[in-house]
Amino acid sequence: MRYGLQKRKLESARKGKFMEEFDLNGHEFIELYKLLKVEGMASSGGEAKAVIADGQVLVNGLTETQKRKKIVAGDSIEFRNKKIHIPPK
Repeated sequence: MRYGLQKRKLESARKGKFMEEFDLNGHEFIELYKLLKVEGMASSGGEAKAVIADGQVLVNGLTETQKRKKIVAGDSIEFRNKKIHIPPK
């Protein structure tokens, strides 16, 4: 399965933080650990699974510990001061 690596940086006016968009490129979802790996937020799938299990990743502002959580259009992911948004279809 190949996902779109098209990224667009957006600046949040409220916080002055930058957010990137990840395009699902026609797919319904991507598993959380795979998104961390593809985006370079984790160096491997094993590291991605470990940080998720440790409660270090937020999905839509809530701590997520499901490694294979399906990330769909409209979701936002935060990890290590980086924020990724999946734009609506």
